Amino acid sequence: MPRARSPLPAPAEPLPAPETLDTSVLEGLVGYNARRAAIAIGNVFFERMAPYGLKQPDFSVLALLAHNPGATSRQLCATLDILPPNFVSLIAALDRRGLIERRPHPRDRRAVGLHLTEAGRALAAETEKIVIEMENELAGRLTGRERATLQRLLQKFYLGRGEERPERGRTPA
Repeated sequence: MPRARSPLPAPAEPLPAPETLDTSVLEGLVGYNARRAAIAIGNVFFERMAPYGLKQPDFSVLALLAHNPGATSRQLCATLDILPPNFVSLIAALDRRGLIERRPHPRDRRAVGLHLTEAGRALAAETEKIVIEMENELAGRLTGRERATLQRLLQKFYLGRGEERPERGRTPA
């Protein structure tokens, strides 16, 4: 026997769109706030690094190699959470630009260490200064303690359980 349908109410007049949306449900989510902050920072980063032809992953690799000469592709992929196929094209692009070079690894004959060329070291040094300046500008609303706390809290999302990054003493006031 077919079910009886309940009568539907007459369609209501559409409400006018509010001038601003209620975003409280989203603003109560850590992921939403982290993503919005990442977008804001990423936009400024893109603007400042455009003259150098660097994207965030490119800069990250250059910065890591500047401070860790001879790091392997495996180490860089794991540290930056980049899939090896994506990393191959990133490294190839940096190599074509003459920014990196491959050398035999001193302890593992099967591995290759990645090193910055002179041009790579110069670019890494120049862009690191710009990025640190940019971060200081963007984090200017935070006290040194707030900034350190924010960094530590965000790291809890991507570091292993119970693992904490050692203090580095480079947090601006």
